[in-house]
Amino acid sequence: MNLPLSLTVLRIFFVPLIVVLMLTKGNNMDIWAVVVFLLASATDLLDGYLARKRGQVTALGILLDPLADKLLTASAFISLVWLHLVPAWMVVIIVGRELAVTGLRSIASVQGILLQASELGKTKMVLQVAAISVITLEPRFPSTLMTGMLLLWAVVVFALISGTQYFWDFRRKMEARLKHQTPGQLVVIPGGKDKEGEKDAAAH
Repeated sequence: MNLPLSLTVLRIFFVPLIVVLMLTKGNNMDIWAVVVFLLASATDLLDGYLARKRGQVTALGILLDPLADKLLTASAFISLVWLHLVPAWMVVIIVGRELAVTGLRSIASVQGILLQASELGKTKMVLQVAAISVITLEPRFPSTLMTGMLLLWAVVVFALISGTQYFWDFRRKMEARLKHQTPGQLVVIPGGKDKEGEKDAAAH
């Protein structure tokens, strides 16, 4: 197992630890939860960078990287709902968007189509990390309530917009593919799939 893949697997192992820390009261558990969460989030940037720099992009890494991201953020948001720190309906939108985009990418992959990560999607990920961190510490620092909610609203907005963008991109590429397809012809997308692009897309 190479280093980038090891970091991805480590991020998955961080998930239950973060949930336990978030749901356990006392002894500065909330602070430790944020520290571990930020550390896990940092591995998302590091594993992608190392995979590209070292030429160690693997099929397993492409599969596990988005799974690790979704598990990390979804488990943290669900924990915040459990603690009554965020509205459940907002988390349903955020997590639902993640599941929908993941499903869309799977369908696109079967069709030989690569959906590149968008800048909106990358911005959403940064906002998610910030929102989860600030809201987790809200009981300790009540003055951050407004900041946390503004960040959460921003996550919802970017989730909806970027999700729509992915579906529009998929539709556009499918229409372009069908225009070049003749009855009974198996179409191959020119250039194939770029591994670096796959890794970048998988991360968001």
